[in-house]
Amino acid sequence: MAPTGRNSVTPIAGSPEPEVMKLAGLIRRYTPHDGLFELRLPGVYAIRVSRTSSELYHALQRPAVCIVTQGAKTVLLGQEVYEYDASRMLVYSADLPVAGQVTKATAAEPYLSFKLDLDPQRIADLIPKVYPHGLPRTSESRGVCVSPINLGIVNAAARLLELMAHPGDAELLAPLIIEEILIRLLRSPIGVRVAQIGLAESSGHGIARALSWLRANFAQPMRIEQLAELAHMSLRSFHQHFKAVTSMSPLQYQKVLRLQEARRLMLATMVDAGTAGFRVGYQSPSQFSREYGRFFGSAPTKDVARLRDHSGLDPNLEVAQLAG
Repeated sequence: MAPTGRNSVTPIAGSPEPEVMKLAGLIRRYTPHDGLFELRLPGVYAIRVSRTSSELYHALQRPAVCIVTQGAKTVLLGQEVYEYDASRMLVYSADLPVAGQVTKATAAEPYLSFKLDLDPQRIADLIPKVYPHGLPRTSESRGVCVSPINLGIVNAAARLLELMAHPGDAELLAPLIIEEILIRLLRSPIGVRVAQIGLAESSGHGIARALSWLRANFAQPMRIEQLAELAHMSLRSFHQHFKAVTSMSPLQYQKVLRLQEARRLMLATMVDAGTAGFRVGYQSPSQFSREYGRFFGSAPTKDVARLRDHSGLDPNLEVAQLAG
């Protein structure tokens, strides 16, 4: 699946902003080694990766905002390529099967990132306050977007991490800082797209319902008519909005979920290719092997053997490479 589109913004020239450097120092404090570290508050993470990898890591990403303070990363969604570093932040506004890799990191200057999961209900509660006269229209609906770094959000993220060392303060004040981050996101140039996460009546939310069903039932046969009904859309509108959000058709989305899970099963539980393919919904071993090879570049058995022998295949590193 060779990517074609490239999405980025012009990076800030020169050294990182002082606010970004401060957040980087706090992330270092909570990442004693490479990996993804969930902090005292659920949904708040610090990430560290000390080396790049030629391997693409595949996983399902949930709605979240990711702020890189050192290093750089590339994320692939279908045929789209997104690049970000300490000059820009990335937001996932839907459940998306993506591939990613850290492209700039060393032991001396590791890739460092802050990640905050985005709660649709909290966003929905804030929309009337941020947009009292209603949401402006937007033609953009892709489930991934890259935006120039927002120093107000960086400052809030730093204060949030500082609270982690004080349990009593964190319990009382951290929710307020998370609300501040959400408000600043909603007021940013990508705010309308973030708002779609919390709008029950929006087409984005309708697609989110369909994505949630696919995520939970990817091994089951899929009927597009049922998904369109779940999203409260006509078939034509559903197809259009689904591809606009995910960069894929529903069938492609389901296929990626199945193949990602089959690869995980073979690596984590040591099942053979035939068993993995059957568990994720394939009735034909030859079809599974064929589609797996097209997606990952080699047949299942060969691909998994290569990954197991890969010197850099560390579970903590694998999670961190894709986390944020």
